[in-house]
Amino acid sequence: MQGIVFDIHKFAIHDGPGIRTTVFLKGCPLRCIWCHNPESQERAPEIFFIPEKCIGCGWCFSVCPNHCHVARETAHEFHRENCIRCGRCTERCYAEALELVGSAMTPEAVMEEVLKDRIFYETSQGGMTISGGEPMMQFDFTLDLARRAKAAGIHVCLDTCGEAPYEQYETIRPFVDLFLYDVKATDPEIHRRLTGVSNERIRENLRRLDRSGAKTILRCPLVPGVNDDDAHLLGIAALADSLENVQEITLHPYHPLGIDKCARLGKQPRLDDKNFATEDDVARWLKIIQAHCSVKTVRS
Repeated sequence: MQGIVFDIHKFAIHDGPGIRTTVFLKGCPLRCIWCHNPESQERAPEIFFIPEKCIGCGWCFSVCPNHCHVARETAHEFHRENCIRCGRCTERCYAEALELVGSAMTPEAVMEEVLKDRIFYETSQGGMTISGGEPMMQFDFTLDLARRAKAAGIHVCLDTCGEAPYEQYETIRPFVDLFLYDVKATDPEIHRRLTGVSNERIRENLRRLDRSGAKTILRCPLVPGVNDDDAHLLGIAALADSLENVQEITLHPYHPLGIDKCARLGKQPRLDDKNFATEDDVARWLKIIQAHCSVKTVRS
């Protein structure tokens, strides 16, 4: 078995309790307009290209099997329409203008990296977080990782948008200590407009997980002027108060880092606002939710 992994981030402190290692898997069924990890959306490996870093060494021109890299006067052009994403052009790009995003790994190789930091998990009550993208898009691989971590005594968090068959959540639930569950919009049609899908199955999966006794943290990405209206904030509060096993609401203020990543992928961002959410924005969000909800609410 192999999965497509695009990052293994160590010493993560915002992906669940304690010090964690977060394993990022490629593939996502949503297309959020504010996505800060656009490289996670497609399941297949992709190529980051930063033309201003290119030093013109000529390596990629010589090794690309489809001649996707072309020198035009002083410019380096990358013709992605012919790219088969083999990654050969990235292997000796000393200037780091080209980078392969996503590679095949076995569960054993991933766990070898995760277990290297066991001492930090034990001293901080941390563990492993499986994230994405949407890790349920690679369900068999995600399930295998969760089982191995549980067998090794490692605390497991699953970061999910909730858009997957409930049977998969029921299967993986015994191996997950905490679900980090996204709440992107509480209104179904607004959710569809902002992410490409309705939230009806997402909400139902959350309710069923809660009834099963699964512990959750609601993770709420908030973008000023996009999904931070009072109706959504009150919806978050009402949703949290309706759950028996929710541990916390975590607010994730918008940051525009996905814009540069889109450029590296040769894609246009769907939201080109380059402004970070302000402290005043965050204070307003916290005030409204905390006034209408008994669940602990924090910012990431």
